[in-house]
Amino acid sequence: QVQLVESGGGLVQAGGSLRLTCAASGRIWRINDMGWYRQAPGKQRELVTTITSGGTNYADSVKGRFTISRDNAKNTISLQMNSLKPEDTAVYYCNIRGITSTIVDFNSWGQGTQVTVSS
Repeated sequence: QVQLVESGGGLVQAGGSLRLTCAASGRIWRINDMGWYRQAPGKQRELVTTITSGGTNYADSVKGRFTISRDNAKNTISLQMNSLKPEDTAVYYCNIRGITSTIVDFNSWGQGTQVTVSS
């Protein structure tokens, strides 16, 4: 089983910055995809950004403002969020998919961290 622990988040004024980090632990053999999703009140969970060996992908709403990065040695991903807007307010979830050391696919989610942007 692979566990994800998120850190970061909080309350920030519009135009400010926050950094989220997600650390994976457990019997990981290989990580394929890593990403961040968010869910605002009354809305469905949506993709924010993903990172794979092939590159990165961003939702149009965050392009140029958010940056995803990964540390393969530590099995962590981070999300640097700049120029935050009130519409970025949501619970942010990290997601990591890969293969365990027992050669079983896993698809794990973090516990979620609240990001609130005040106007």
